Amino acid sequence: MIALAVLGRKPWIWSFVAAIAVWIITVLFTGGASSIGLSQAALTFAAFSVIVGIGQMFVITLGPGNIDLSVPATMTLAGTLALKLMNVEDGMIVPGLLVSVVIGLGIGIGNYALIKLLRIPPIIATLSMSFIIQSTAIWSNRGLRIKPPEYLAEFTTSGVFGIPNVAIVALLLSALAWILLEKTIYGRWISAIGQSMFAARMAGIPVDGTRLATYVLCAILASICGYLLASFSGGAALNMGAEYLLMSIAVVIIGGTAVAGGDSNVPGIWGASLFMFLVVSMLNTYGFGAGPRLVLTGLIIIAVILVAGGRPAGGR
Repeated sequence: MIALAVLGRKPWIWSFVAAIAVWIITVLFTGGASSIGLSQAALTFAAFSVIVGIGQMFVITLGPGNIDLSVPATMTLAGTLALKLMNVEDGMIVPGLLVSVVIGLGIGIGNYALIKLLRIPPIIATLSMSFIIQSTAIWSNRGLRIKPPEYLAEFTTSGVFGIPNVAIVALLLSALAWILLEKTIYGRWISAIGQSMFAARMAGIPVDGTRLATYVLCAILASICGYLLASFSGGAALNMGAEYLLMSIAVVIIGGTAVAGGDSNVPGIWGASLFMFLVVSMLNTYGFGAGPRLVLTGLIIIAVILVAGGRPAGGR
């Protein structure tokens, strides 16, 4: 009982509780026939939300007002340019990934340059940058849908022992994110900045360098996600990142990360991402149309946030 009480105080647990509940309801409705397929699909599509959600979590941890709205455009540009460079050649898979990382590096630096040099709010800076990035993606794409290399396409659509490869990649990135937050001075720095930027400066923390590194990290993760998503989908589309704008924010909030900053939550992002996918699957199973489905999804998300928000934060 004590263990359950301690576990119940952890904010991330409620996103998993909600995801499990929705999974059970969906499986019961289908008579259990779709349990394995539903689980694999949930892990696959949740993985993309996890990757971009981790990056957004780091940014939101920096404190109120910090958010990256350029994530969808970054995904699109990275996926488009990587596929063009690889040109369906298996030998270009690694260079394609490196190009994606470089694109994320440049966009992250550009985002923080706008924030710092022009002294404009992050939400405005990253939104402005997203228009530039999306325009570049449109210019470079020119309506073409280039296929990914065969090996890369096979990797992103297959798995090991029933676990999708993209989920394994997301899990590895999650582990690295947890290490950064819990075991490095960088993690302590961003938490301190999120709690009080003024106090962090007084304590000698390199605030500007830490914020720059965080926006770069977010953009690189979005680029990697775009690289994987374009390969999984069989090509880069100009709207491929659109749904991840609100998704990357929602999974962070539902997962238990403090909106006010200073406290992050890696495990919760997995629970929230699984929950978001399973909610849509459940409503599709019950035959809800797009309109009612969006309304019900919103209400369910609000309910989960209220339940989680009413619990005392008791660690990660």
